[in-house]
Amino acid sequence: MPLKKLTDYLDENNVKYVILKHSPAFTAQEIAASAHIKGKELAKTVVIKANGKMIMAVLPASYKIDFDQLQEALDIEKVRLAYEPEFKDKFPGCEVGAMPPFGNLYGYEVYVAESLADDEEIAFNACNHTDLIKMAYKDFETLVKPKVIRFSFQTKA
Repeated sequence: MPLKKLTDYLDENNVKYVILKHSPAFTAQEIAASAHIKGKELAKTVVIKANGKMIMAVLPASYKIDFDQLQEALDIEKVRLAYEPEFKDKFPGCEVGAMPPFGNLYGYEVYVAESLADDEEIAFNACNHTDLIKMAYKDFETLVKPKVIRFSFQTKA
C-alpha cells in the first residue's frame, strides 16, 4: 500500500491528517528526532508471531515490547518477533520496517499499547522511510479498531 493508497483511504473516511517529510531514518527513535516528534507520539509498528499467527503490535517509539506481558495479555503459549522473510511480501508497496499501523488493510489483528492510546495525536510511517502521517488517535482507533492492552515499557532516553 503505497502512500497514495493510504491517503486515499483516509480521505474516503473523512480523516484529517498531515504528511510530514523527514530525512531518511530507519529506527523509530531516529525518525522521531528527524521529524521533531516526541518518541511517545510516534507509533512504531512491529510484526509479531503469536502462536503461529501474524499480528501487529503498535507502541510508542520510546517504548519496547515486554514479551512476557504480551504473551500473558494475549493468553497464548508462544510469542516472538516475526522474521523479516515471514512478512516482507505481506505489505505491497511498503518498504520493510515502514508499514503503517493499519493491520485492518492487510488482514492483521492490531494490538495497541495502552501508553499510545493515551495520546491525542499519533504519527506513523507512511510506507517509506521519509514520510510520516500525523492524525488524531481517535480517528485511527475508529478505522482500525485495535485491541488496547498493556505490553510495553518506556526505555531510557
